Amino acid sequence: MKYSRLTKEQFEELHQEFINFLATQSITADEWANLKTNKPELAEMELDVFSDLIWEGVLNQAGYLEHFSAQHIYLFRLGKEKMKAIVVNVKNDAIDVTTQEGYNWLRENLMDENVEFFQADKDYTDDKNLDKFKMIEQGAVITKGELFEYFDGLIN
Repeated sequence: MKYSRLTKEQFEELHQEFINFLATQSITADEWANLKTNKPELAEMELDVFSDLIWEGVLNQAGYLEHFSAQHIYLFRLGKEKMKAIVVNVKNDAIDVTTQEGYNWLRENLMDENVEFFQADKDYTDDKNLDKFKMIEQGAVITKGELFEYFDGLIN
């Protein structure tokens, strides 16, 4: 398995897609029930393959990632060749941008001396989607990129 198995809730949400996936494998509902009972290791493999297919599709479509920590906001535009990163650093430990109060402070004090902006390009490894997935595992979330584009316009 390349990524991680989907959760029970994700499988439930993708129930019809999973049925279609099994159909492409020529596995009927009865055969699936039989697999789960009599060959659970094969059923597990099918779940893993389906999970990887879903992740691959999601990661191929992802255009932006965001990751918030107490004093940092990491914003990424996921380009074809590399990702562009913008980091917002708050140098005041009393401000926590993961709270509404801290985020509001940042919005009102973007030009404060305690706020720094950094930019960088980051190359992908040989497996661009795995790079994205590892960032998600570390807490990044896929977004539409409004925050990235806002800060990109602000500092460039």
